[in-house]
Amino acid sequence: MAIQLARAYDTEIISADSRQCFREMAIGVARPSAAELAAVPHHFIASHSIHEEVTAATFEQFALAKAAELFSKKDVVIVAGGTGLYIRAFCEGLDMIPDIDPAIRQDIVRKYEENGLEWLQNALKQNDPDFYTKGEIQNPQRCMRALEVRLSTGKSILHFRTGNKADRGFRIIKTGLDLPKEILHRQIQHRVDKMMQEGLEEEVKSLFPFRQLNALQTVGYSELFSYLVGKTTREQAVEAIKIHTRQYAKRQLTWFRKDTGITWFSPHQTASLFEFIKESM
Repeated sequence: MAIQLARAYDTEIISADSRQCFREMAIGVARPSAAELAAVPHHFIASHSIHEEVTAATFEQFALAKAAELFSKKDVVIVAGGTGLYIRAFCEGLDMIPDIDPAIRQDIVRKYEENGLEWLQNALKQNDPDFYTKGEIQNPQRCMRALEVRLSTGKSILHFRTGNKADRGFRIIKTGLDLPKEILHRQIQHRVDKMMQEGLEEEVKSLFPFRQLNALQTVGYSELFSYLVGKTTREQAVEAIKIHTRQYAKRQLTWFRKDTGITWFSPHQTASLFEFIKESM
């Protein structure tokens, strides 16, 4: 859909995906195909290394600079992707959080890898009960971020959330694509099987020495790392990827449905979506 829109408006796409930006990760993050990338220029795809720290603030700075560059010659810019915090950062800005001690971050990642999500949740319950009660405690990335902020600053990450929205110098039109749950789950099953056929296991093996990096604490990689160290079977790892992907999709939808500025369409309603955008300009 993003490619169709970009072609229709003779413009380019900024990817709002927190994992497709890493050069070393392709199959497991469903990076757009070579043909798709050739069809329309994409930005924030394979633009960084897993050895770099990439955050929502990194994306905000990158995307705003790229948008300004594109707006100097285009009337429209397409931003597409499913990382809700990145999209919020681009549209509304981020609250400022002090720098985090890298040693604290590395220690949290190591302990999470050794002990799992339950350890992370218990650490938050003890150190930041406010986030434990109100935050996304099923999301390992959000939990690790909350814990590192608490241990580095002595304050809850919620303390830094002011809710103030930045004033952007361009108009934003938000649309979302939605599918019936049974179709979405069927497509997730198929996508994971296709990733395995395309060589996801080999990709994960090549990244095994770097498995403690923050970029690799993500669905599709964590499960296969567990298999490679003998904690699960290959079949169990693949099934876990499917389960965790469905859970992630549910969290994505919960996040985006809270945004009343999004107008929803079926992926098959191309004409309606195009007409809506035309009328909204």
